[in-house]
Formats: sequence, structure tokens, C-alpha cells
Amino acid sequence: MYDVVLLTLGSERDAPGGGCGSGGACCGGAAEAAGEQSEERCETPRVPALACADALTARGARVETVTARSDAEIDQVLARLDGPPRPDGLTWPDPDSKTRLVVATASDGQLRAVLRRLVRRYAPPPSRRPDDLPGNRTVPDLPPVGVLPLDPARTGTARDLAAQLGLPRDPAAVAAAVLDGTPRRLDLLRNDGGSVTLDGALFGAADDAGRPLHWRARVEVDGAILSNGEDPLMACAVGNAGGYARLDDVTLLADPDPTDGRVEVAVAVPVVTRSALGRKRVRLEVRRARGRAVAVAPRDAKVPFLDDGVEGELSRKRSWWTEPGAWAVWTA
Repeated sequence: MYDVVLLTLGSERDAPGGGCGSGGACCGGAAEAAGEQSEERCETPRVPALACADALTARGARVETVTARSDAEIDQVLARLDGPPRPDGLTWPDPDSKTRLVVATASDGQLRAVLRRLVRRYAPPPSRRPDDLPGNRTVPDLPPVGVLPLDPARTGTARDLAAQLGLPRDPAAVAAAVLDGTPRRLDLLRNDGGSVTLDGALFGAADDAGRPLHWRARVEVDGAILSNGEDPLMACAVGNAGGYARLDDVTLLADPDPTDGRVEVAVAVPVVTRSALGRKRVRLEVRRARGRAVAVAPRDAKVPFLDDGVEGELSRKRSWWTEPGAWAVWTA
């Protein structure tokens, strides 16, 4: 039978708004009464995590729950997935491991935090690239991960990655997938900033009233130029999956697929036209491209963005490239 580590992340880990859940509330729950802190409650395993642990135990698995509050503590958990020593001295995942990992996530940013540490653990230095590494990748096959969403299912355009992939949300179903299911391999985006992207990134700016602002950047996909840096942009989407496929009523990404080995990129450019009567109209022109890699080089000082739901600002050129089938999730 399997050893299963059920990993949750502490309140200070990656998440939108600085908390570990959604809407700025710790663990995605309601805010505490005025003046009270919710951090202590956040560090206690949530009900879905406890239910999943019970379901795993009932199936005969040996379960350990771990709350990681730092990268080092995440790394201690991931070390249990290491394979035997190799002649080349590289740290490599064990494809026959009897230890399985379940990540309880209140946001896609938390899942990304774990995958980022997996990549840093197992990606070999370029100078020590082994012969058994796939030619189109810089990382080996990462160990499959069980995903236990802690927040209710989201609908519409704000679906999390688990919902997009059709993964189970019920704790008992997650337990069954981890113990009896099969790994579904998915593409991963790495970037030259040292991080990874599972779903996608959306670049854009708005004023205090929420009205979109124009910004400029050079956007290039495998040599195809979507913007030369002079066009006023309303948005740019870098998609592995479909979380940023739409912006309001505008379709940015036509058909993002996290299993096709390519990244889909789109820019929305406002174009001014005039009617036969001379009236000025503004329409959005969406330019799209697919490829193995994309580079976004801002011409403005700072461009706000969301990457797997985590906020940031881009102030210099950033490149992403696809690692086909590099990571995997347990599915029923």
C-alpha cells in the first residue's frame, strides 16, 4: 500500500491578495470579526483535507498531513519522491515510488508554488544534461500530484485549474484517484525568471475606475511578432490552459490546450475606424499565435499582470517556454 503525504501551505504562501485563499480572506473563508486575526485558524487543516485523509486511511494508505510554511519545508516533503542515487549524481524522481503526494490548494498559486519547487529540485543544470532527458524538455517527468481543491467549484470565466481539467473536488473522489487512478500528463511553462506557469498569465492595466489603460510591449511567439512595441495594447494573454481565455466579453485565446505542447498567445489592440458618415469607432483586434516559446518585452516602466492568479509587475523582458508533458495530475 502507498504512503501518502497530504500537503497544505501556510497562510503566507503564494495566493491572490496575500492570503492563502480567495478574496483576501485567509484560506478562502469569511473574514474574522472586526479586529480578530484568522491566521491561527488558517494553519489548522481544513475540513476537506481532514476528510481526504480519512478516506485515504480507510483505503489502507499510510497518511501524513504536513503544513509547509516555507520553500524549505516544501522541499522536505518533495525529497520523499526522490529516486535511488544515479551514477551522474543528479537528483531524480523515482518513477516507481510508493509515496504519493496530495496538494490541498486554496488557489492555483499554491499549486504553482509546489510545482516550482519540484522543477527546482529535479531540473538538471544545462552543463549536466543527461542522455535520458527528453530532447524537448529541460526537466524529467515530474511525479504525479493529487489536487484537492479547498474552495467551492468556480464557474464562468473564473474557473480554477482543477475545474478546467475536470478533476474531482470531493475529498473521497480525490483519494480514490490518488490510490486507483492514472496520471494525466500536462504541459508546463517555465520562464527565465526562475518560476513556472500552470494555467496562464494575463497582462494589462486599468485606472481607479476599472477602465482599461493602453500600454506597449513587444510580443513575439517563435519569431512571429504580435506587437512590435509601438501598438497600444489593451491586454496580452499567455495561455497553457484556459483560465485567461476571455477578458470580459472578448475572446483572447481561441483553443488553449495544456496537452498539445504549445503555448497560445494573444494580444488585444484597439483599432480606430470611421463609418461612412465619418463617425469614429474603436474595435478590438485580437492577434493570436501558437508556438514553443513567447517573449514579452514591456516598453512602459511597469506592466501589471496575473500569473496563475498571483499578482506581479513586469518591468523587463520575460520569456516562457513549453515543457511538454512535464507534470501530471492523478485522475480517476
